[in-house]
Amino acid sequence: MNQTISSNESIPSGKKKIIVLGSGPNRIGQGIEFDYCCVHGLLAIKECGYEAIMVNCNPETVSTDFDIADKLYFEPVFWEHLWEIIELEKPEGVIVQLGGQTALKLAKRLHERGVRIFGTSFDNMDIAEDRGRFSDLLKELDIPYPQYGTAYNAEEAIEVAQKVGFPVLVRPSYVLGGQRMRIVLNDEDLEKAVVSLLKHIPDNKILIDHFLDRCQEAEIDGIFDGEDFHVMGVMEHIEPAGIHSGDSNAVLPAFNLTPLEVTTMEHYGEKIARALDIRGLINIQFAIKDGVVYVIEANPRASRTTPFIAKAYGVPFLNIATKVMLGEKKLKDFKIEKKLDGFAIKEPVFSFNKFPNVNKELGPEMKSTGEAIRFIKDLRDPYFRKLYKERSMHLSK
Repeated sequence: MNQTISSNESIPSGKKKIIVLGSGPNRIGQGIEFDYCCVHGLLAIKECGYEAIMVNCNPETVSTDFDIADKLYFEPVFWEHLWEIIELEKPEGVIVQLGGQTALKLAKRLHERGVRIFGTSFDNMDIAEDRGRFSDLLKELDIPYPQYGTAYNAEEAIEVAQKVGFPVLVRPSYVLGGQRMRIVLNDEDLEKAVVSLLKHIPDNKILIDHFLDRCQEAEIDGIFDGEDFHVMGVMEHIEPAGIHSGDSNAVLPAFNLTPLEVTTMEHYGEKIARALDIRGLINIQFAIKDGVVYVIEANPRASRTTPFIAKAYGVPFLNIATKVMLGEKKLKDFKIEKKLDGFAIKEPVFSFNKFPNVNKELGPEMKSTGEAIRFIKDLRDPYFRKLYKERSMHLSK
């Protein structure tokens, strides 16, 4: 006689618990940077007196070490596994801001089941992630952004592109590392890009942006607590727009933008954070052309540059942001002192030597497999001058 034997090794405690969702296996577009965020988030949760529960399935990460979280569920970061854990543990809520796009994608399911999401609400995160809704918000806030339109098939995409003007950036919503993003110059290439996108990501809303060619790209990471907005850092990319931010060398602080452009970025960042009612982290990408600052996108979560900024300035920003998400602290409760002698450069790391047949040309879809940090005293540093010379040569083509 066949018998089904079920067992459960996990015995819930009587403590108040908070679940942190990790980013799953390291891969292009998402990796060790988010593991750093999860680790510091778990430590902050424990400092606030909660039981910290980690859900992740990567043995190569620190967040899955036995002594980081109070309890580790070494499970795939999929809804079916997560829901079983939630039913058993009955947590106070879940943090999705620290595990990158993988964790963020589960916010809708959590919201629909009535599970509390610590930090920014699902609907406000969805506004930032849905390219069409976000562009509508920028229009309401009177913030410049590239002309855009949405489409669900190739015919609609061509109509939109002819309206906004080529070249255009074709991109889907809720994707990781710029997946399936393409810059196209004509109707034929646009049709191919849309057909390919819908083949791999069916039923996705497609956003068609006018691509701002030959402009400077920059980004900011910030924390908002409902009252105050703190800019963790302003980073200027050395590579021109059109190359994914994860593949770009980013310099902290900005080195070539005017004070007015930097101030404008910070002002727009705060306006967006307030409009989205952010609680915790937000990353905003900008394009600057002819003195005009355009907003490209906003990520209502930790970005891969958040650990870079924290290390460069020597400030525990992830600890601060987690306590803000939990409602345990306000920004005014922290004394934030940034220390950086010179500049810090975020360097992308590529693994093309292990994948010799991969196209090495950089574009809007991310290809780097990691990043490093380099400190320089000033802009006369030979390494920086070499990078900037390469950028100038690229723009002159």
